[in-house]
Amino acid sequence: MLLFAAVLALVLTLLAVVHWYVWRRLVRDVTRPGSALRRAGTAAAVALPLLSLGALTASRAGAPFWLQQVVAWPGQMWLALLLYLVLALLVTEALRPVLMRWPRPRGSADHPVRSADAPAPGGASASAPGGSPAPASGAGRAAASPAGAGPAPAAPGGPRPAAAPAATAVAEAAGPEPAGEATEPEAPQSPGQESAGQEAPEPRPQGPAGEEARPQGPAGGMPRRLFVSRVLGGGAAAAATATVGYGTYGVLRGPQVKRVTVPLARLPRAAHGLRVAVVSDIHIGPILGRAHTQRIVDTINRTQPDLVAVVGDLVDGSVENLGHAAEPLAQLRARYGSFFVTGNHEYFSGAEEWVEEVRELGLRPLRNERVEVPGGFDLAGVNDVAGANYGDGPDFARALGDRDPARAAVLLAHQPVLIQEAVRHGVDLQLSGHTHGGQMWPANHLAELANPTLAGLEQYGDTQLYVSRGAGAWGPPVRVGAPSDITVVQLASRQA
Repeated sequence: MLLFAAVLALVLTLLAVVHWYVWRRLVRDVTRPGSALRRAGTAAAVALPLLSLGALTASRAGAPFWLQQVVAWPGQMWLALLLYLVLALLVTEALRPVLMRWPRPRGSADHPVRSADAPAPGGASASAPGGSPAPASGAGRAAASPAGAGPAPAAPGGPRPAAAPAATAVAEAAGPEPAGEATEPEAPQSPGQESAGQEAPEPRPQGPAGEEARPQGPAGGMPRRLFVSRVLGGGAAAAATATVGYGTYGVLRGPQVKRVTVPLARLPRAAHGLRVAVVSDIHIGPILGRAHTQRIVDTINRTQPDLVAVVGDLVDGSVENLGHAAEPLAQLRARYGSFFVTGNHEYFSGAEEWVEEVRELGLRPLRNERVEVPGGFDLAGVNDVAGANYGDGPDFARALGDRDPARAAVLLAHQPVLIQEAVRHGVDLQLSGHTHGGQMWPANHLAELANPTLAGLEQYGDTQLYVSRGAGAWGPPVRVGAPSDITVVQLASRQA
């Protein structure tokens, strides 16, 4: 119990840190303080993780099915989007310092273009019209004094200053001021500045209501840091949304058909070419419902299989809530019938009820048992390893212990981890699912660590293992780098 609490606390802490990081990069860094966009983004950063937690826990908490459906789509989709937002934002972290140090163009906040009449650095003045030197700062102030103010008083103990000829020339050349236009008064100077002949600080540009104008960046008055954050944040959001959108389309479109030929040494000639449609991980639930099941059934029937093998994780929910969505399974057509073994999610959803439900729909459950398929081989099925927690785990001795070893044996087992038991019991071919092929990159690397085979066909001693990536999706209805499939396994006799 303490270990579970520690793991739960670690997961919640990680989720909090990840959401804070996404909020910082996609809300705080790209909006202005107090803006409506910042308030809306902050509200979303709080609501979305709560929806995700609700989507993950609503079913096990016994929430009404309509509520499960309401929170499932936004909550699960946010989890997928969050994954790819974080990955995309981490990539932008390498670009951020480069863009911040990119040379600024002239006219930006760091390289302003100096106007012709602006004072040059160090107090040097620009040329006056006609090539005359511009007035010095003191003379300019004298020329700009209002008319009628009289000459400036002489400094104590010194001669009365004369009017600057250059200033007079500039005033005469400019002509009289237009009526009604007054010269903007000069900012007051301290006595120390005036006596030293230094120019007063240039007044800063003023914005609305007397506020100091913000320095303009490379994008129409936007500060560089804000501009870079918006470019990188927008790019990351666009990439993540496109990835999740494409992955969702792949799931909702339905699984694609794969075809694999598997030669078996003990398969008789009579069974040569027999086609087994393998489908796993359909995951009927609050998101993938009856239409999803119908697409899968139609796809299987189009392949015209001799036998259908449903290898676990059919549902995510109770018969009461999902029985209607599973009804299209009754339409499956195969010459030698359709068979079913439990997956771990059946035990989360009420395995006993679902075993009876699929039996009523025309599928034959193989619960640690086998049947003889016409053509001369044995088809066996074992319960999922999760059933051990319910006193209903896999039993190879019961399923395969007393069979004729001269006959070929094909085993249905939800999880690939049972392959070593299959090897010990002389199975020729094990058909499994469970892995989803990783479902969403880079989760495939974690799935590879937990399973002997992630997807496809591999050899273990004298036993071959084929793992389907599954026809549905668990959690977010999104697949990235692991498209869903239904596999037609064609058995080949080496005697033929």
